[in-house]
Amino acid sequence: MRYRGLFILLYFLAGALMMYSQELVAPTDTVLAVSGDTIVPAVTDSTVLASDSLSRSQAGLDAPVAYQAKDSIVMTAGNWAYLYGDGDVKYQQIGLQAELIEMNMDSSLVFAKFGLDSIGSEFGYPLFKDGDQEYESKTMRYNFNSKKGYITDVITQQGEGFVTAGRTKKMDNDVLNMVGGKYTTCDEHDHPHFYIQMTKAKVRPKKNIVTGPVYMVIEDVPLYPIGLPFCFFPFSSSYSSGVIMPTYQDDSRRGFGLRDGGYYFALSDYMDLAVTGEIYTKGSWGLQAQSAYKKRYLFSGNFNAAYQVSKYGDKGLPDYSLSKDFKLNWTHSQDPKANPYRTFSASVNFATTSFNRNSAMGYLDPNTTTNTKGSSINITQRFPNNPLTLSATMNVNQSSRDSMISVTFPNLTVTLSRIYPFKRKNPIGKERWYEKISMSYSGYFRNSISTKENMLFKSNLIKDWKNSFEHTIPVSATFSVFKYINISPSFNYKESWYTSKITKQFDPQLNKLVDRDTTYGFYRIYNYNASVSASTTLYGFYKPLPFLGDKIQMIRHRFEPSVSISAAPDFGSSIFGFYDHYQYIDGNGKPVDYVYSPFAHNGSIPNGKQGSLNFTLDNNLEMKVKSDRDSTGFRKISLIDKLSLGMSYNMAADSFKWSDLTVGLRLKFSKSYTLNLTGQFDTYTYRADADGRPIRVDVPRWKAGKGIGRLRSTGTSFSYTFNNDTFKKWFGGKTDSNIPEENIGDGELENLTAENPDDATVPEDTKGGRLLGKKKDTGEVDDDGYLITKIPWSLSFNYSMSLGYGDFDPNRLEYKYRITHNLSFNGNIQPTKNWSFNFNATYDVENKKISFMTCNITRNLHCFQMSASFVPVGPYKSYTFSVAVSSSLLKDLKYNQSSGSRTGMDWY
Repeated sequence: MRYRGLFILLYFLAGALMMYSQELVAPTDTVLAVSGDTIVPAVTDSTVLASDSLSRSQAGLDAPVAYQAKDSIVMTAGNWAYLYGDGDVKYQQIGLQAELIEMNMDSSLVFAKFGLDSIGSEFGYPLFKDGDQEYESKTMRYNFNSKKGYITDVITQQGEGFVTAGRTKKMDNDVLNMVGGKYTTCDEHDHPHFYIQMTKAKVRPKKNIVTGPVYMVIEDVPLYPIGLPFCFFPFSSSYSSGVIMPTYQDDSRRGFGLRDGGYYFALSDYMDLAVTGEIYTKGSWGLQAQSAYKKRYLFSGNFNAAYQVSKYGDKGLPDYSLSKDFKLNWTHSQDPKANPYRTFSASVNFATTSFNRNSAMGYLDPNTTTNTKGSSINITQRFPNNPLTLSATMNVNQSSRDSMISVTFPNLTVTLSRIYPFKRKNPIGKERWYEKISMSYSGYFRNSISTKENMLFKSNLIKDWKNSFEHTIPVSATFSVFKYINISPSFNYKESWYTSKITKQFDPQLNKLVDRDTTYGFYRIYNYNASVSASTTLYGFYKPLPFLGDKIQMIRHRFEPSVSISAAPDFGSSIFGFYDHYQYIDGNGKPVDYVYSPFAHNGSIPNGKQGSLNFTLDNNLEMKVKSDRDSTGFRKISLIDKLSLGMSYNMAADSFKWSDLTVGLRLKFSKSYTLNLTGQFDTYTYRADADGRPIRVDVPRWKAGKGIGRLRSTGTSFSYTFNNDTFKKWFGGKTDSNIPEENIGDGELENLTAENPDDATVPEDTKGGRLLGKKKDTGEVDDDGYLITKIPWSLSFNYSMSLGYGDFDPNRLEYKYRITHNLSFNGNIQPTKNWSFNFNATYDVENKKISFMTCNITRNLHCFQMSASFVPVGPYKSYTFSVAVSSSLLKDLKYNQSSGSRTGMDWY
């Protein structure tokens, strides 16, 4: 009791001294002085520095630490700082953001954690940034001096996936050592749909992940049998080579197999190469090489070559078959800026007839039903200030119906554009008549063959290939007579050189002429013709009567008649020797005198004397109406864009002097659709022989009282696409493009617009790159703020029709008509955000059924992608089904099921 009062007095004196010393030291701290919410270097005081313990403990930091908080900052006596409300601490390139942050000024330690709102929900998770690396967690302890930390419930993005772990230790070299980690490409971090459970792992950011034992977890169900003793995930932001994992395949005829596996070669920044293969247990195999290349301002293209060996059945049994097929696809385009005088292009689509049928997935390719394929390679060289042009082309045409192939290689062309040889270099006065004479030149060298696919590489270059060299020289001029009439005389000369000719003979067994012998040598044939044409243009105007109104201002008719006369000798005469005569007795015992050209394999010259008078009439009809749509107040409407009629009369012929009447019609219904029709009208009559076969009679139809002509053939084609905006455009509604841009949800437009960059708001989930928390999908809204529900769809169709002569009717002495229709259509629809359906089909009008159809259904399962493709009708009825991870990094995590066209399985 004696000393109790003394102890109490000493206690209060010591407390007062401690409070006084804190007030003196805090404002003069040389490392961490508070200015607002940011740490800045304080004014140096030599007296205080000598006794300031904080300056000695902070000597390891190379830069000041800046911190701030939105709510408040509390400093305590133990050199602790507490940041409340969006705390932010920065040291060099290291940053830490969190709702609550605790800092120890003496030990360089920082502790961050999340906050809780009034209902207990978590918010403000710690976000740690070290350069371009980000780690988000629930709690984090970090030492700025040692650069080590301890993290709980961390989330970081590595490559296309996310790494999460309950406990993580960050090392000073940025390596993360984890226990109980997960790797997934699903961005639902709180509850991923699938993940790879890692018992322990070592993460090297942007490099790789090395793990211990791992197993698969789908919808919280662990799949322990699907596990590995270790796993390695490589990451690379650079262009690199790598292995392509194969896909499992089960085919009833091929057996079990692996396909589409191989190696990807990153050859350079301009070119790559992927070599893949397939192999099956029953002996079938294949190889494929794919490459894409591009060099800016020079060229671009892609290349795909494949070779496959298909074995079906058991060797030695009747059902055994062996097929060797290959395919070559190549497209190449040159940038116009590369060379203005030289162009090179290629479009190659070559495949053996049975390639698509034998391909594992060929029956899902719409090209499977394509009967013809075409390929071409062209190089053209022009010369500056020179009319000469050189061109070389290779053409390949295939017919899968009969396995025929036609190859033209090389096809060389030399062209001299139009020149005026008599034009004066320094003209004085008016242009003279001979200065209007112009000429040009074209030379063609062709080397071609038409044979079966399997005989192409067995053919003889000299005996089987046909070649020729043709020269064409047109000379023409145009003169004006009586100011309105144009007179155009012309002369055309053509000469052909051949290295072989073919003679024919009659084969009684085949009952037709066949090739008998081929003679090799140099053969020259030629032909020429001359013509003179006269043309003019006439206009007719019609103004409606006043009582009909003033809506229609004027109707104009433009009439362009043209008359020409052409003449040429009979090059089929024996004088020239360009045609051969062959007499034989046909199968009916009738004598036949057959006239043919032995050079017809590469084109022949006209046979018979020519003295034709040609008539051509072109018409155009337009109407001028008042319109508020045009600034002039008037608008032109095309009633008949073009109506042309053409016919000729051969004065030198001894019979059938009149040609068919040719009619062409073009109508413009809108800016996007124009209807084109062409027709041929037969001008002669027919009779039937004893067997009922038609024989053309030299009696014009107008003399027989059957009109000017009877339609022989015509045809047209058109296509159209319907979509969401089609009917809105037709009936004047607002299209989807009229939705104000500022009301379109995230993902449709950029966050900042050029019109209001300052007022544009950044979505909340993009601030700071936060990974935790639920993501919001606002969608699209209208002017009133209501959600817009759209179902994008489109339907396209292509229709073509041709009408022509069919079978002959001996009773009416006329041909019956035969109409051929071709209809193909395709479409797609997206009923919901994640569902999509598209199809492609062709319709056989004659048999009234769909001949071929492919359908594709896809479903976005967030981090998975489900797809199904099937052929519901036709001989290639089949299907494929796949569920796979959406990320390309884990694309081999998938399930596939398919049915081939040859299995004969009923699957619906």
